[in-house]
Amino acid sequence: MRNLAIIGLGLIGGSIALEARQKGFAKNIIGVDQNAEHQQKALDLKLVDVCLDLEDMLATAPDLIILAIPVSAIQRLLPSLLDVLPEKSYVLDTGSTKSAICAQVAAHPNRQRFIAGHPIAGTEFSGPEAAHFGLFSAKNFIFCEVERSAEQGLRYCRELMEAIGAKAIQMDAENHDTHLAYISHLSHVSSFMLGQTVLDIEKDNKAIFQLAGSGFASTVRLAKSSPDMWAPIFMQNASILGAALQEYIIQLQQFQHALIKRDEARIKDMLLAANKIKQVLPDTQEKVIETKKSNHNEHHFSIH
Repeated sequence: MRNLAIIGLGLIGGSIALEARQKGFAKNIIGVDQNAEHQQKALDLKLVDVCLDLEDMLATAPDLIILAIPVSAIQRLLPSLLDVLPEKSYVLDTGSTKSAICAQVAAHPNRQRFIAGHPIAGTEFSGPEAAHFGLFSAKNFIFCEVERSAEQGLRYCRELMEAIGAKAIQMDAENHDTHLAYISHLSHVSSFMLGQTVLDIEKDNKAIFQLAGSGFASTVRLAKSSPDMWAPIFMQNASILGAALQEYIIQLQQFQHALIKRDEARIKDMLLAANKIKQVLPDTQEKVIETKKSNHNEHHFSIH
């Protein structure tokens, strides 16, 4: 069992703490959070054993320190953290962008003590109360630049992945940021802006509540996500996300043009083309059935 420290006691950090404790990965979990209310709530929910400031946490020399804070905060904190890292401690981050974070410590003498990671898991909720079991079950946990990380740190990460039920995959940082811009970051921008558009046009909040169906609710669900987390993600991935947005805008403009021209055939062609996403992403119901079938299976993986 490992001594674990988690900086950032929200959805990701809190959920890791729950799984790490239940599955026996950690015998002692230290929490670090600048928000005093988050500290107290994490203690009340028994996510952590104790909350300490950064200096006192480092004095305990934890085996693994997890950074579950906004990517801008990771980028600022990581170099100084590596400066004073205890000899046998390693750092794993969970940021949704990787290139800027990895570049920040590329030449650091303790670079090998850092493992760049990103769990493909989350909800629109935030704070310690959002933490729950099963968040990472059968989800991918991406690791970047593993060749630059020490084997001992990677071993800790393998143990952690087994504990939280995640599947580790490897990807270089640039490809990670490119793929995430289209698959995750763009969908969040779309959700945020759709929500804002509806609020701007439809001033009757009661009507929104009464008339919003499951389609609208699912589409704008991501707009409930934390701006403190997502604004820095958009900034760190601005160039790639900007290109993704431009392609998305072109698609919207083409649809708008067909709509203005009352070109139903063109609209149907565009919808049929978009339907091909079903070949990539199975229906939700099918995924639920498959998840139930494999619910008790072990998830094997390796980080080479």
